[in-house]
Amino acid sequence: MKYAGRLAVAAIAGVLSLAACGTDNNSGGDSGASTAPSTSTGGGDSTTLSGTINAAGSSAQANAIAEWKKAFQSQNSGVSINYQPSGSGAGVQAFIQGTVAFAGSDSALKDDKGEPAQADARCKTGKAINLPMVIGPVAVVYNLPGVDNLQLSPATIGGIFDSKITKWDDAAIKKDNPDAQLPSTPIQAVHRSDESGTSDNFTKFLKATAGWPYEPAKAWPAEAKGQGAKGSDGIAQTVKSAEGSISYVELSFAENSGLSKAKVANGSGEFVELTPESAAKTVEAAEVKGTGNDLKLSIDYATKAAGAYPIVLVTYEITCEKGLSAEDSKLVKAFLKYTSSDAGQSALTGLGYAPLPASLLTKVQTAVEAIS
Repeated sequence: MKYAGRLAVAAIAGVLSLAACGTDNNSGGDSGASTAPSTSTGGGDSTTLSGTINAAGSSAQANAIAEWKKAFQSQNSGVSINYQPSGSGAGVQAFIQGTVAFAGSDSALKDDKGEPAQADARCKTGKAINLPMVIGPVAVVYNLPGVDNLQLSPATIGGIFDSKITKWDDAAIKKDNPDAQLPSTPIQAVHRSDESGTSDNFTKFLKATAGWPYEPAKAWPAEAKGQGAKGSDGIAQTVKSAEGSISYVELSFAENSGLSKAKVANGSGEFVELTPESAAKTVEAAEVKGTGNDLKLSIDYATKAAGAYPIVLVTYEITCEKGLSAEDSKLVKAFLKYTSSDAGQSALTGLGYAPLPASLLTKVQTAVEAIS
């Protein structure tokens, strides 16, 4: 079903405009971001809730998890949240193997890899569910001194990351930027070296819009070559230190590192800056593809909506609807009730993320309530 209409778009845009200010990694953002959870928003009762939640996965959501952890644990001193930002692929495998209670992932469980069935088997008495928890626009970031307001079409981006376009003054880049003074600096295309839902979303965008010759995947295709860097933080640090480099990373990391962001052409050929409004327009077009309490989403990367920035990912928490141990079930449910509460979602403000639209958030809250 469609996301909420104009009111939801306006709400997302308003929060994103605050998020665009950026903060240091794992910082608390503004004073509103440090609001501690209460029992009414899923924070639990600090006198009765205790234990350890082990989780792993997406580095893209690491800053959000760190803020949620700080607020949740301040109200629930007996709970310890151990989240390892090992990458989406590693997190999903850890969940399937039963070593973590939930996985953070920038893409839902993948049918073509048999992940839903494997995750269901891990849950034993219930189904594994994909719970979207935060929206993370993906920026195409670059380091090219003297070149501002870079514009890139999907075909040009695909050529760069497939090692077909190797210098910044290539004819394709000049066509996208007719008024720019482009140097002959070699292009250093940087991709995620670890399995990543960000790579999965980015290559889905390239497949849908740029004739990308490889199948979208969490693992970067070896045939495309380029330089690898581990984790979103590794990408940001590499681009910041390497002149001539270009990569893809979530807005929060781009903002925190002060990286330049390219305008990207959407399906209508319009070059669009990554802004609160442009990201919201693409989010509005996403559809829920999962059934029941599984809230897997489908994003239209080739959107032709006027002013829509096309590269947006949704980061999930993946866990068992039923089948966790009694202790894990209680703790995970309490933590996710907080992250999907108004307090938890408002904590994303200032971190470069966007809260979920109201219509989707209601579904997430219902799904979390079903965890047992």
